[in-house]
Order: sequence, then C-alpha cells, then structure tokens
Amino acid sequence: MSLTAAEKLRVVHALDALGVPLIEAGFPASNPKEQELFDLLSREELKVAQVVAFGMTRRRDIQADADEGLRILADSFAPVCTLVGKASILHVEKVVRVSREENLAMIADSVAFLLRKGKRVLFDAEHFFDGFALDASYALDCLRAAAEAGAERVVLCDTNGGSLPPQIRMAFAVVREALPATALGMHAHDDSGCGVANTLAAVEAGATQVQGTVNGIGERTGNANLITLVADLQLKMGYELLSAERLARLAETAHFVDELLNRAPDPAQPYVGKHAFAHKAGMHAAGVSVDSQTFEHIDPALVGNHADVLISELSGRATIVEKARQAGIAADDAFSQRVVERVKELEHEGFQFEAADGSFDLLMRKESGDYEPLFRLESWRVVVEKRADGKVETEATIKIWLGGERYVRTAEGNGPVNALDKALRDAIGEIHPHLHDIDLVNFKVRILDETKGTGAVTRVLIDASDGQEVWGSIGVSENVIAASWDALVDSLEYGMQAGGRRLSDSALRSTS
Repeated sequence: MSLTAAEKLRVVHALDALGVPLIEAGFPASNPKEQELFDLLSREELKVAQVVAFGMTRRRDIQADADEGLRILADSFAPVCTLVGKASILHVEKVVRVSREENLAMIADSVAFLLRKGKRVLFDAEHFFDGFALDASYALDCLRAAAEAGAERVVLCDTNGGSLPPQIRMAFAVVREALPATALGMHAHDDSGCGVANTLAAVEAGATQVQGTVNGIGERTGNANLITLVADLQLKMGYELLSAERLARLAETAHFVDELLNRAPDPAQPYVGKHAFAHKAGMHAAGVSVDSQTFEHIDPALVGNHADVLISELSGRATIVEKARQAGIAADDAFSQRVVERVKELEHEGFQFEAADGSFDLLMRKESGDYEPLFRLESWRVVVEKRADGKVETEATIKIWLGGERYVRTAEGNGPVNALDKALRDAIGEIHPHLHDIDLVNFKVRILDETKGTGAVTRVLIDASDGQEVWGSIGVSENVIAASWDALVDSLEYGMQAGGRRLSDSALRSTS
C-alpha cells in the first residue's frame, strides 16, 4: 500500500479528531514524500495530537551532530522524536557490526543530541524481547543507556512479533525491577497473532504507553491494532483514554482509513467490523431483541458501531420482526412466517442474505405488499464479440416498460454487467435522476457446485453505495449474466426505495 503526502495528512487529521495524543508521521530523512508530508504538517494546527518524527540512532564511527539523519530530526518542527536503536546482541554484532560499547554509545549520544536541540525523545528498543532471550543483561544495558541519557520513555519492541504474553510479562517484570523510575512503552507486531494480547499484557505489567496502527496495518502480518487496543483499554480495563464522544468515532476512523487505502473494511474486526455485533441464529437474535447483553459484550454504540440481525435459514420470526422494524415495515406473525419460509426456499436454491441486505429488504416489501418495481422487464440481450486482434466488444440491449411507455436502449461496456448497467441507466436515468448517485462498488461471483464445472449454479453479490450507505444485493442462476442482472436490478431498486428520498433531499441541499 502507498499513500500520497496529502492522503497521509487526512489520516493525521482523522487520528487527531479521534484523540490520539502522539502521531508518528514518518521518517523525514527517508524520501522526498516524507519530507513533503512534514512540510505540510508544519503548517497544520492539530487540536490534540503532537507530531512525532521517527529516525535511527547515529551511524557508527560518526559524531551525533554530524549525522545527517539526526540533524534532519533536530531541524524538524516536530516536538517529539522517536529514535530506534538495537537492543539485541545478535543485531549489534551481525547487522550494525559494532562492539557492544559502541552500540551503547550510539544510543546515548543520539538521545542526548536531540535533547540538547529541545526535543522530547522516545527510545524504541528494537528487537528487545529477542535480545532479552539471548542476553538479558545487555538488552537492559541498552534501555539503561537511553534512560540515563534523558529519554522520556523507553519502548520495548517485539519487532519480529514472535513473543507470547507470558514472555512479555516476564521481561517487563525484570525491566521494571532494574529501571524502577523509567517510563515504559510497548510496540508489538502480530506475527504470532498476539499483537493486541501482548500489548495488554505489557500494560498490566507496567507499560504506560502503547504503540499501534489503525486496523493493525504494518509489516508482514501487521502491528498491534490500535483500534482494538483503545476499546480494550478503555472499555475492559478501565483506562480513561478518550471522551465518550471521541470513543464513538472509533468505527468511523477505522473505516475511513481502510477506504482511503482502497481496502474493504474487515467485517470480522473486533468492535468496529460490520459483523462484530451481527446475529444470525434465531436464538441469538431473539435474545438480543429482549436484552442486548445476552449476546453482546458491549453496547456497540460506544464505539460507533451498531447491532445487526443477519438473515439465513437459521432465522426465526423474532429476527424478521426486528429487520422489518428497521425497514419501517409492519410485521405480524403471518408476515414473519411467510418471510421465514421464503428465505428457506431461496437459500435452498443458493441465495444467501447475510451480505445482501438490499435484496432482503425488497423480499420483505414484496411479502408485505409494500413494493413498487422500478420498471417491468420485457427482455434484455447481451452480445460479446472477440475479434482477431484480441479486442473484445460487449453490447447490451434492454427493453423495459415504465409508466405505460416502452423503452429500448443499447449500450456498450467493458463487460456484460457494465453494458447492462449503462443501458438501464440510460433508459430510466432521466425519470429517476437519483440513479446517478448510486455506484456499484464491488462485484463478486461464486460457483456453488464446482463439480458441475461451467454448468454450475452461480451466485453473484453486488455492493452498491450512494456515498453515505453501502448495501448488498444478490442474484442466483446457472447463467452468470442472468444472476448479475438480478443482483444489479435489486441494487438499484433498493437504492431508490430505501435511499431515494434522502438522496433527493441531499441533492436539493447541494444545489440550493
């Protein structure tokens, strides 16, 4: 992944709005883009956060004030600097290739130099836990060198991410005894799947600062997930980190960063994922409808999320009643039973409504009688032609009825679904201008019975968005284009029926 300097600036502002006190914005000496970011940040006013500049201890056999990287940190506007130095004898001897004494001097000299330049200094003890396992005495000497030189805090880094919570607790206990007056921090990677767990163990053992990244994004398998850490520390361990208003921006911040990176947000992410408070089994949904504490470990609103009831063959009538209530549909027992039976029939055919909330909303409206189709289909046709030069042409023709009039439209596209979408929008776009606000943002195809090869039933899922809400729709058929058409129509019909009024109001406001 790669962000421009302007995009990184947006992330900084999002973290500042969340209430993160220190934002390590990068390594200004590393490349022109990082320098551009620091130039931009120098002109910004942040409400809560302070910008931290990252760099390394001085190079071997050179004075700190002659080291270009340290001079760039000293000249930076950032009031805080993080220095990374080796705390493992393996790296000292085989990577930096200096003596034990020279590495300690590199740490102390670099910290002292930045302090003289008026900076607050954090020391990241790189590979500390691996170094502690190899030579605990020397790893402690590295921490002691930074602390005695004036570092505000020494941060123990599980750089390879291979440690487990018991190792973290044991090492912190030794460090705490050896350096009782030194403030400690924790920097964890997730290579053993314990980035968050190791960080929480460090806090229990005396760490007063945690380092992490939004959504755990980082090298290899990632860093400790800062989003999860904030929620765990505040809601489970009682640390008052953020105001209630800022804590409620946790989900928004996590999703914003993913979208900026063009990544689909992880639906299973703790606290903020789409499925974090989603209930599928009938017993679970019924329990939550009576008392949310039966199957929810916190109130999802605390972190800016919300509960959801997923529809499947496991759903009971309580699930249907709750989904109908959310959609503004009156539901009695007869209605709920009809919907449950219809869902079971469709899932037997290959439908799946967990990720197709738009299609399910339309299904409920059809069963309730509160359904008005966007148009009546007469026919559609798709022609795909591959020429000798390798170029592929796709053309779609649709024939529909709307308001007593017949519309015939033909459009070209980069594929069958794109051509059908263009033809449909061309036919009814003037009558329903809100269609222009709806974009298709994801398209997924799955073969349901791979043993039948190209003759297998195909499931198509489409995600659509109006810029404010995202919904899913589904189509199932032995013909992938037919399945795609059904999902496409559902996505547009839901967008018009569920969001049309809001889109209209938004359009009026934007043009007034």
